[in-house]
Amino acid sequence: AHQQGITILEKELAQLKLPDISGDSRVGRVGKVRYELSRSLHQVLALRNMLFSSPSPCSRDHGSFDLKLENVYIKIGLRLGSDTSGKPTVSMSDCSARISQVRVLFSGKLGWLYNLFHSAIESRFRKILEDKVCDIVDKSVHNELQTYVRTLPVTARINAKTGIDYALVAPPKATAQSLDADLKGEFYSLAHRSTVPFSPVPLVFPPDHDRMVYFGASSYFFNTGCIAYHEAGALVFEITEDMIPKNAAFRLGTSAFSAFIPQLQQMYPNMPMKFKLSTPTAPFLTIGPGGISLKPIVDAQAYAILPDSSLAPLFLLSLVRNVSVAVNVKSGRIVGSVDVGRYR
Repeated sequence: AHQQGITILEKELAQLKLPDISGDSRVGRVGKVRYELSRSLHQVLALRNMLFSSPSPCSRDHGSFDLKLENVYIKIGLRLGSDTSGKPTVSMSDCSARISQVRVLFSGKLGWLYNLFHSAIESRFRKILEDKVCDIVDKSVHNELQTYVRTLPVTARINAKTGIDYALVAPPKATAQSLDADLKGEFYSLAHRSTVPFSPVPLVFPPDHDRMVYFGASSYFFNTGCIAYHEAGALVFEITEDMIPKNAAFRLGTSAFSAFIPQLQQMYPNMPMKFKLSTPTAPFLTIGPGGISLKPIVDAQAYAILPDSSLAPLFLLSLVRNVSVAVNVKSGRIVGSVDVGRYR
């Protein structure tokens, strides 16, 4: 970013046109001297040791001068914000530029004379260039940087069914220790984006700043994901015979379930089965001091697979189960425990 900024500044300064400079200066035994300098400065500027070299004719004489800028310091303040679509905005809040030394060396027939009062001209050049640098930076921030951030996307496609919206919900907050950005973090269905029926929970980060990056996600992030995948029909799974281990004593067929439902063996003797698992409502996750809790409702529809490969519905099980997850960090590692309650 630093090198890119230098490149842009060099490009702009190469096209810089300075105003005509005139004034009076008293030079030792010569006395009072009136000078006038005109014509644009349009040579390449390099922000290192010898920063500028440009020929320009002196008034009433054929000659030129070399202009060198040494140690250019620029301090820029940027104001970060967000627009109505949640995209970031950037503008310059303040700018100061300081050139430690400007050197002007004249050549030509009377170059020795002009060099006697070069200090007066150098101070004029320094003030003009310091003001011009901030003007160039302001223009570059508006035309280059702000134009670029307008192109930044605030949504992303996750797969063929869902996407995520990570637009800013508030302007970024910059402090001496950190840069905080509040992002929406909302999943949505690509087929039909509906309004989320609940509001996000405020996030509170720890006051320490020992780590370079802190990332936090509330239950809103996970629950909008559950809604998006549920609406997209992605929370549907099937259990078939080929998913059962070969060495398992249990086979997925009507004969295995006839002990519970005797009619199965009579109506569909020794036929393979499959289960279709789905959620009638989107699962809802809760994050609290004790960890993460989830109470999903799962419908398990059983089918008999007929000889012509068609399906015959057998029975429907509605299962409810409490799941709790406790997460902790020990010795720099994330550890956790899962408590799975009984099905009801």
